[in-house]
Amino acid sequence: MKVTIVDYNSGNISSVINSFEEVAKNKVNIEVTSDLVKIKSSDKLVLPGQGSFKSCVDALNKIDGLKETLNEFVINNKKPLLGICVGLQMFADVGYEETETNGLGWISGKVSKIDNQNGKFKLPHIGWNQINIVKESKIFKEIKNNSHMYFVHSYEIIPNDKSVIAATTDYCSNIVCSVEKENIFGTQFHPEKSDKIGLKIIDNFMNL
Repeated sequence: MKVTIVDYNSGNISSVINSFEEVAKNKVNIEVTSDLVKIKSSDKLVLPGQGSFKSCVDALNKIDGLKETLNEFVINNKKPLLGICVGLQMFADVGYEETETNGLGWISGKVSKIDNQNGKFKLPHIGWNQINIVKESKIFKEIKNNSHMYFVHSYEIIPNDKSVIAATTDYCSNIVCSVEKENIFGTQFHPEKSDKIGLKIIDNFMNL
């Protein structure tokens, strides 16, 4: 099996690569590339994302044909994809960080700044926080509810269809921190920085 981490110059993804390689233990072929042919031939994709919504979308769009290849992989071929942090946010129709920017449109909804109640809560939301698992997601197999995950973000995805929400976290309000829609999976937290529980989520994704 080949799992490809899509490298589209969206910031430092070394911790993502390291954690996937640690879980793979040479049983799964981990590739890190932006090569469209290699992406198409993969069994599963990982879409990381660091920085702003706009900077990640711009970086994705700079690679000719990448957006179309991702659409074909996810929408037409229904193969599994895991989005991490801004990688998840880009699933939405539109994001409002920096300026209004179109996302991939895989999950109907928007990405807005967290309402920190006039400064009552610090932004970005950084550090460990509990997740509330609200539906039986394949990537949360054997993960206990209220497990702690590692977060770094100021924006949140707000899906129109609440049935795609797999987990939330309590910070200012109930923030969506994981989605699952058919073959599309996403986490707002960083599984690669969330210790053994995060590695279990990565393992669950690879074993889908």
